[in-house]
Amino acid sequence: MILDTLANAARYAPLHALFPRAFEFLRSPGLKALAPGRHPIEDERLFAIVEIAAGRNRDQAKLECHRRYIDIQFVVEGTDEMGWKASCDCREPLADYLAEKDIQFFRDTPASWIATPPGAFCIFFPQDAHAPLVSNSQIHKVILKIAVA
Repeated sequence: MILDTLANAARYAPLHALFPRAFEFLRSPGLKALAPGRHPIEDERLFAIVEIAAGRNRDQAKLECHRRYIDIQFVVEGTDEMGWKASCDCREPLADYLAEKDIQFFRDTPASWIATPPGAFCIFFPQDAHAPLVSNSQIHKVILKIAVA
């Protein structure tokens, strides 16, 4: 898991061939005006999901993890306090892994919470379970999904 701002994004470019393109997308001037929903960037290898949603409390947030995609969760407005726990330490699955949606949810409690302000992002790799959208206000965010391989 990584927490940082776009000012430092270049240091993460060596981690994945699509990271430079992903951060370029997050710097685009029309980002804030994108409609909620899915936006293709590089076919199924890199796409964006725009969310504008009311925050929930920590008890309502469920840990989730992905196997095929890395998440870059960029906060446009609001503060998203995201829970984190190593996927290998999650012991209470709510259901089996759903391959078609690349997601599994857990009942486990996050090991830590990361307050992510506007202009900041968290990168969650497959080994990172995360519980997003925790806030006492509305959150506007862009989630970039980057294929692992």
